Amino acid sequence: MSDSATNTLILEGIVTTINCDGTLNVSPMGPIVENDFQRITLRPFKTSTTYRNLTRTREGVLHVTDDVLLMAQAAVGQPEPPPKSFAARRVNGQVLADTCRWYEFRVTDVDDADERTRLTCDIVHAESLRAFWGFNRAKHAVLEAAILATRLHILPAGEVHEKMQELTVLVEKTGGRQEHLAFRFLLEYIERRSC
Repeated sequence: MSDSATNTLILEGIVTTINCDGTLNVSPMGPIVENDFQRITLRPFKTSTTYRNLTRTREGVLHVTDDVLLMAQAAVGQPEPPPKSFAARRVNGQVLADTCRWYEFRVTDVDDADERTRLTCDIVHAESLRAFWGFNRAKHAVLEAAILATRLHILPAGEVHEKMQELTVLVEKTGGRQEHLAFRFLLEYIERRSC
């Protein structure tokens, strides 16, 4: 979704935060970003670990990645084993070692009026690690499947099954090894949760 009047869009990425015990929390998130990438708006649910961490530390790292397996794993729980990471440059946070680029941020405003809070964040540092390969239809299908997997509690099982069948075709036709692994991971997760 984009808003041409304000030059913003929703970018699918991964946000890392630091848990109370110092461990890494990895969460897929679609922040609203401005075209100049100086500010982002995160909208985590108040029940999420990401929300608790960001309201406590007020710092985190947004990653732009083409690693759909990591995005799939993070969508339904914490990846095992945890992804390799290193210390952020300007915030108390961790950068995923295999990301394409990252944006370190600080929370400047918290709006808790709705169930899904709005955290306004200023970007304080950005770097690139490697080129972004891009997304083919299979990578998009994995992202859509990951979103479905997070909505099993609100979507009818028949609708989820139908959409997963449609997405399967895209992965089979255009996916590589990573896309097949990620999609199989999500299929198995959905099957376990649907029983």
